[in-house]
Amino acid sequence: MPASKDSLYASPLGEIAAFSFDENVVKVFPDMIRRSVPGYGTMISAIGLLAGRYARENSRCYDLGCSLGAAALAMRANIAVRNCKIVAVDCSEAMIEQCRRDIELAPAEVDIEWRCADIRDIEIRDASVVVLNFTLQFIPLEDRGRLIAGLYDGLLPGGVLILSEKLAFDDKRQQDLQTEMHHLFKKAQGYSELEISQKRTALENVLIPETFSEHRARLEAAGFSSVEVWFQYFNFASMIALK
Repeated sequence: MPASKDSLYASPLGEIAAFSFDENVVKVFPDMIRRSVPGYGTMISAIGLLAGRYARENSRCYDLGCSLGAAALAMRANIAVRNCKIVAVDCSEAMIEQCRRDIELAPAEVDIEWRCADIRDIEIRDASVVVLNFTLQFIPLEDRGRLIAGLYDGLLPGGVLILSEKLAFDDKRQQDLQTEMHHLFKKAQGYSELEISQKRTALENVLIPETFSEHRARLEAAGFSSVEVWFQYFNFASMIALK
């Protein structure tokens, strides 16, 4: 799908609706994510490499909250074992429909099953790799523990969870600094003050970030034996949790 420039918040909006992954976002999503999330391309590439390392024969790899399938496609490009299926899930019908159209143009040996569903309703089983790439932050806080516990139960021994999130910080100085640097990053990508402000308002109460210590405590409570940050760029980070 040709990428359109993200200008959704470029004009003053009288009433700013809560952010949602609708048809308008789908049209500009590749540009939006590239200009909004520092290091996004690096994380996607590394997810592919990690999938190549951890994917097993006769297992499944999950991309939960797949949006337009960047992580799923990176996994597919790196998985070399037999009979390994990728399951990509998103609750946005517009996202999934675009994924299905795009995948027809790029057939490959590793099968991807696209599902339009709430990831909280998905049973994870026989999983060697699970990816939550900037997805958990959109799940209500009260549901996150149960979701992570279900992922752990569905992972095979030795499996990996890759969790990428926007982070919050306990130290106010760090919180202010990281927020400021993210703001400057978006300005450097061409976003105006108006766009940054209106997008922030749209995401308020929709995207709820947590600290790394909160993520780590939840993952360890679910049973993961090792949790570390492998990549961080300002207040965006990706973690590896090993079963």
